[in-house]
Amino acid sequence: MTQTTTRALRLSALDDVAVMIEPAAPGDDVLGVIARDAVPFGHKMALHDVAPGAVVRKYGQPIGIATQPILAGEHVHSHNLAVGQGRHAGGAVTAGAAARGVASPVDATFQGYLRANGQVGTRNCIAVMGSVNCAATVVRRIARKFEDVAIPGIDAVVPLTHASGCGMAKSGEGIDTLERTLVGYARNPNFAGAVIIGLGCEVAQIGEMLERHGLAAGPLLKTYTIQDAGGTASAIEKGVALVQELIEEISTARRTTRPASDLVLGLQCGGSDGWSGVTANPALGAATDLLVAAGGTAFLSETPEIYGAEHLLLARAADPAVTAALEERIAWWEAHALRHGISLDNNPSPGNKAGGLTTIFEKSLGAVAKAGSAALSEVLLYGQPRSRNGLIFMDSPGYDPCSATGQIASGANLLAFTTGRGSVFGAQCVPCLKLASNAGLAMRMSEDIDIDCSPILSGMPVEELGQHIFRKLLDVASGKPTKSEAQGVGDYEFVPWQLGAWV
Repeated sequence: MTQTTTRALRLSALDDVAVMIEPAAPGDDVLGVIARDAVPFGHKMALHDVAPGAVVRKYGQPIGIATQPILAGEHVHSHNLAVGQGRHAGGAVTAGAAARGVASPVDATFQGYLRANGQVGTRNCIAVMGSVNCAATVVRRIARKFEDVAIPGIDAVVPLTHASGCGMAKSGEGIDTLERTLVGYARNPNFAGAVIIGLGCEVAQIGEMLERHGLAAGPLLKTYTIQDAGGTASAIEKGVALVQELIEEISTARRTTRPASDLVLGLQCGGSDGWSGVTANPALGAATDLLVAAGGTAFLSETPEIYGAEHLLLARAADPAVTAALEERIAWWEAHALRHGISLDNNPSPGNKAGGLTTIFEKSLGAVAKAGSAALSEVLLYGQPRSRNGLIFMDSPGYDPCSATGQIASGANLLAFTTGRGSVFGAQCVPCLKLASNAGLAMRMSEDIDIDCSPILSGMPVEELGQHIFRKLLDVASGKPTKSEAQGVGDYEFVPWQLGAWV
């Protein structure tokens, strides 16, 4: 009887597991080991016997400990692998590699909108934003007046509504985070103008918020309250008129040639699978390195999704202050999880696990690959403006729409989003390039996926695909629509992080 040879990858000589390029059946030969179980595509198989309590490695790093004896050829997943006590699964980690640079790419320019403050937009949009949920209907009805209407020179009139703004403390991390988010969107260079609408009596008072953050109402930033306008209908009428004024003011803006150093890229991954950390994330990391080498900026976020892999970033910290800031954010999340009686290992979703990911350590090791190999230059709070270019970490939850909202508030004018299970995320004001980790997904959800990263499994160098992604990002920044933009996705994906007590 002929024995079937099933393709798999051992990612490091230190690894205890192989990742299946093809699903294995019992009796198949997998890298010289006979499979004992059926092991699905993207899942892990033990390459040798593992004793209970022993550390299991993938990417050459600990991803958990065996909760029972694991025999060579067995499926390694949630039934026999879990996180240990502490951040590194009870085992010593392999030291993170120091930061390394790559050569600056040639002809790294795009066509963007230069704003009066020196920032550069990749889109020319108008924001209609509520300071409080009480203004949500007014905001959406104003924006609705401009839906499905081609406005020369304007990419979109974007409604931004949320579930907060009142019933919260007047001071503290809750209101601070909300204000940074709202002001950050008003400042984002993809918005040439904005209208901010309040009810009038809410905690998040518009005038106080703008003053605290050094902004003032003017020709491109309009503000008012529904109570002062005289009610819902009058507020809608007033808002429509103000948006029309902004259209007349900014529709004459034109794109000019700008260096890639003006790009601020938000790095996202969602619906990850066992291949995300092998194909799509490393390829995006290679593109990130090119952007940073060109003088640009990239935001890595989702703090729970670097947990267990943060040593790889700490090894690349530009200075001790960056090291301390990242360690402080990790400690905050550990305390936050303890306070709420949860584990950070709750982060991998059912879809992540179905795709082959087992623990938060495994997920984090793959997620960090999006950040490439550049030095970590700064650590920001959620929605905080940056003070440097380069690779930056912005604190956020591990929830894609919320994390992307924070990145946009911090100034991202472009997004790149890797996925293994499938995601339909988009942000109407900021173009989002979607990258698939495997060919099946790229074909199945072709209407949402911009780039298929699976050729890496057939031998394409990660750096080659990274070059392709980088050039695609320049095209998108210059105005080429992404798949999500072509479908009009993104006007409900504004999700500010809600922190603090409600009263």
